[in-house]
Amino acid sequence: MNYSGNILTKKRLNLEVREPLGLLAKTIILLVSVLFGLSISIFILILSGVNASDLWNEFIIYIFTSQKNLSAVLVQAVPLIIVGLSAAVAFRAKFWNIGIEGQMIFGAIAATFIATNDVGPESMRLTLMFLAAAAGGIGWIILPAIIKIRLDVNEIISTLLMNYIAFNFLLHLLYGSWRDPLTGFPNSQQYDTFENLPLIGWQSLNFSIVIALFLSAVIFWLFVFSRFGYMLRVLHSNANMAQSLGIRVGILIFLATIISGALAGICGFAVSAGIESRMTQSFFVGYGFSGILIAFLARENPIGILIVSLLFSILVIGGQSLQVFYQIPFAMVQLIQAIIVMCVAGSEFFIRYRISILKR
Repeated sequence: MNYSGNILTKKRLNLEVREPLGLLAKTIILLVSVLFGLSISIFILILSGVNASDLWNEFIIYIFTSQKNLSAVLVQAVPLIIVGLSAAVAFRAKFWNIGIEGQMIFGAIAATFIATNDVGPESMRLTLMFLAAAAGGIGWIILPAIIKIRLDVNEIISTLLMNYIAFNFLLHLLYGSWRDPLTGFPNSQQYDTFENLPLIGWQSLNFSIVIALFLSAVIFWLFVFSRFGYMLRVLHSNANMAQSLGIRVGILIFLATIISGALAGICGFAVSAGIESRMTQSFFVGYGFSGILIAFLARENPIGILIVSLLFSILVIGGQSLQVFYQIPFAMVQLIQAIIVMCVAGSEFFIRYRISILKR
């Protein structure tokens, strides 16, 4: 049998790198990804027996119309914002800081040392705790930074190992000399009133939100307007070009890691003095890797970090409501959160690439 012309054609998919998209196009792709993830999550929850109207109430109505729930979202968002900034600064310098939780731990340890030993006058206690926390985070990232710059030791491995050391040292303190003498539980003794971050006069929201917004503004200025931010952009795009332009890459990486460690330490202070009112053995759990994911999804943009952190916080608070009121298992809540995050992360693929159909 003979076929004339191209009656039968073969088709194949072709993956192409896109031209840089504008802000509007990127926003549309991101919103479509979020809606797709929400649709899958809603479908799963409906199959689990949750009414669709109840989901709308829990994630939208009750959060944005209740001052108490909205303040809970903002309180939960504060440490996410700070760890997101910490990861973003390090990633801009191509330093993959996986040790954020270890730096949080030592930031909280330094702040708690100031509190439990009554260092300084009461009026200066919070300021001293803040500075000590920043110093603690810096101290715990200096070694990985130096061996990365001098010996080219992989920072993923070194910072991850520092996490384990920090966690075990925390347990040593809390099960030893820092155990709460009143309750006997493995927590530090409760901070005095003047050692807790003060409320700002609206629900449970405290001064930590001011710290988070101030740090966001500082990092935004550093990234966008400062010479330091310009050099980071050059380094992030091409390290060889940075060196050829006379940028001292080693010093730049060191400064960026110092800032990253300080931010992580401050986050430890914000959680212990703003949420827990003491240092506990699990105050840091999950924040480090959440910060890494937030920085990635926000593309290391401080304004994007604010938005993504709020989204994460809504998922956490809404997930807690589902557990309490609808007996949804914790594993199901984590699955829903993971689906939405994966869809948002997947949007990066469609922002960078496009798929076309070729005929031959």
